[in-house]
Amino acid sequence: MIITIGGVAGSGTTTATKLLSEKLGVPFVSAGGIFRQMAEEYGMSLIEFNKYSENNDNIDIELDKRQAKIAHESGNIVVEGRLSAYFIDADLKIWFNAPLDVRAQRVCDREDKSFEQAKKEILTREESEALRYKDIHNIDINDMSIYDLIINTDSFDPESIVKIILTTLKVI
Repeated sequence: MIITIGGVAGSGTTTATKLLSEKLGVPFVSAGGIFRQMAEEYGMSLIEFNKYSENNDNIDIELDKRQAKIAHESGNIVVEGRLSAYFIDADLKIWFNAPLDVRAQRVCDREDKSFEQAKKEILTREESEALRYKDIHNIDINDMSIYDLIINTDSFDPESIVKIILTTLKVI
């Protein structure tokens, strides 16, 4: 079984993906982790690499290929990434959302940044990514029609989110 989990920055996709993979006993792969690894390979910060990626379609194409290859070779995996649902033939496609202030607080706690800096970086990153996704793949990241399940992660803790997903899996 292949499950994709996408969501906006700070919505808790990585935390839930790790926990879900443990509960299911399957591996997980993170597109964000792959993107961060690529930023390191290029010697850039995440913000710099996002800006660089706006003018270099090959970055997004390579990222999409890397995660799709891993997912399809595994067969049983949880894949975390904003566009994973578009490039992976998954059994369940999930999207996470949460209010901007909640997400900014999570990012500032996680990355030891000020709240205002985290909020500004999230907005910059989301604007950059939305432009790239539309330009490269003609994907409107705000179109939720591709997802089977959408969860407001501000309403639930990670354990509860995973319970919702596991309950959904029992139904399908």
